Amino acid sequence: MIMPTFKKELPLLARVWLWLGRLLGKTLLVLLAIALLGWAIATAWFTWHYRGPVSALEQVPPGEAAMTQDVIQTAVRIVDQHREGTRYLRDAHAKAHGCVKAQVQVLPELAQPLRQGVFSEPGKTWQAMIRLSNGNAYPQFDSLRDARGMAIKLLDVSGKQLLGNRQSQPEQDFVMFSHPNFFVSDVAEYRQNVSAQADGKKVMAFFPGWDPRTWQVRHLFIALATLSPPPDSPTATTYFSVSPYKFGEANAKFRVAPAPENCPDYTLPKQNHDLPNFLRSALNQQLSTDRIPACFVLQIQRQDANRYMPIEDTSIEWREQDSPFETVARITLPPQDFDTPALNLTCDNLSFNPWFGIEAHRPIGGINRLRKAVYEAVSDYRHSQNAAQ
Repeated sequence: MIMPTFKKELPLLARVWLWLGRLLGKTLLVLLAIALLGWAIATAWFTWHYRGPVSALEQVPPGEAAMTQDVIQTAVRIVDQHREGTRYLRDAHAKAHGCVKAQVQVLPELAQPLRQGVFSEPGKTWQAMIRLSNGNAYPQFDSLRDARGMAIKLLDVSGKQLLGNRQSQPEQDFVMFSHPNFFVSDVAEYRQNVSAQADGKKVMAFFPGWDPRTWQVRHLFIALATLSPPPDSPTATTYFSVSPYKFGEANAKFRVAPAPENCPDYTLPKQNHDLPNFLRSALNQQLSTDRIPACFVLQIQRQDANRYMPIEDTSIEWREQDSPFETVARITLPPQDFDTPALNLTCDNLSFNPWFGIEAHRPIGGINRLRKAVYEAVSDYRHSQNAAQ
């Protein structure tokens, strides 16, 4: 009696599974169609909303100064949260792979329109210091997804410095990281984002409330893309200024890209990515052990105000098809010994700021105006705390 009952139930069970399978398949197709429709609508809206022309002049929104003060307080709080023992670290890019000496040579054949500021003399070679780093606010294993940073300091730069208290320190800094656009648009969004992260509420950094109009989904995707897997070496990464600067009378963004063709052939030995500081080891392997220089090119991308290349929104990538990058200088990191306790302490005490420089390369846009206040306040606080130890 048991066997016949089982044979009758088997077709019914099979029909149930087939029905569930068809339902699941249809559901997935509907979800895929909705996703494609959503993508098409979002793309069309983005193309319509974010289109040129744009202003070539800065536009300061009301209340920016007060928001900047809020960000300073949050940044100091982050420095306090992530201090290493009694050592106070930067509020971002806390972990350095090393500070290295470099030469930055302006192209000998540089075209006349590109001869601006520190690039005005073709063939001139600037001595420089470069800090290579991870992006996080506290030191972590290099294998973790993160942004990577490069800060360049040209030395002995003639001309009046932008900051009144820096006239005895003739420098020009360029501060960059490894993604072409930022995950916030302006100071208001930065204040909201960094405050949420400092409070440990990372979800609220991009979803501050229940109102979908406040959600920053596109910026979330930019942030996720910024947190990329590590390169084999800091010398194998491309770095972007993200925010714009003056370039003589024009506006421009900067980029530094590897240029191994300008250096002797070199293949970095395979690195152990499980080591916490393998990026420092890779840099040390090339420059200190193997004594092989590393080469980059420094490029600029000039704003075309007839295209959608805004100055006040750092979440918008300036497209190369609208304005290509143009090489203005070559950068060489010569063989050197940089990884010593004394040099690492000097590296930790160095301050890099896009406002350390001359009028020809004045930072512009909201995020750069924010940097002017925040970098100086955090640097002063960090140095005062470390000096008191």
